Parts: sequence; structure tokens; C-alpha cells
Amino acid sequence: MTTSTQNNNQHAELFKSIGKALAQKRESCNLTQEQLSVALSIGPEAISRMERGITMPTVQRLAELAEIYKCGIDELLIASSNRTSDQAELISQILQTLPEADRAMIVEVVQKIAARLKDRL
Repeated sequence: MTTSTQNNNQHAELFKSIGKALAQKRESCNLTQEQLSVALSIGPEAISRMERGITMPTVQRLAELAEIYKCGIDELLIASSNRTSDQAELISQILQTLPEADRAMIVEVVQKIAARLKDRL
């Protein structure tokens, strides 16, 4: 496989990952693609293409999405990252929304799952 093909594959995976994160964020805000398209003054097909990873939103579009979703641009991008530090940040953001007892329970469950998966290696 050539370097160009590898880069294209990496870009395609990144686009899909960001698209999936955008769709999840839209759904968590209880918005339809149609409602979002009206808010952004673009067609619903454009929303669909972004969420399917066919097109990549511009930085300006990410800023508009972040404003609609009442989050930071970083949150939209972190949700799609496969870097350990970004995944840890995402988990931290999720945990911050929960009461202490629930956070402790989730940490315990994650530790047990990680230990079990580590034993499989």
C-alpha cells in the first residue's frame, strides 16, 4: 500500500469518526438533521454528508456546531479521537456531570474491565 493510499484511508477514518461524534452530539441535544440544517442555513443533505464522514466541516462550521450544542470545539473533536489522552479527557468530561457515588462506581467498573482485557493479552 502506498503512502498516499494510507493517508487517504487515515483521512477517511478520521472523517467517519468525527461524523459519528457530530451525529451523537446532535442526537444528545434532541435535534434532527432537518432542525440542525435550518439552524445552520444549509441543506439537510449537507448535515448527512458530515455525519457520514463524506465531508469534513470547516473550522467555522465546527464553531457554529459547538455554539448550537453549547460545547467547545475541542469537545466535538475529542469525542472522535483515538488518542489515549483525548479519550481520558472525554471520560473526565462525562464523569464531571455525575454525582460522586456514580463516578466511583464507573471508575470501579472501568478498572475491572481494563484488568480483564489486560489479562487477555
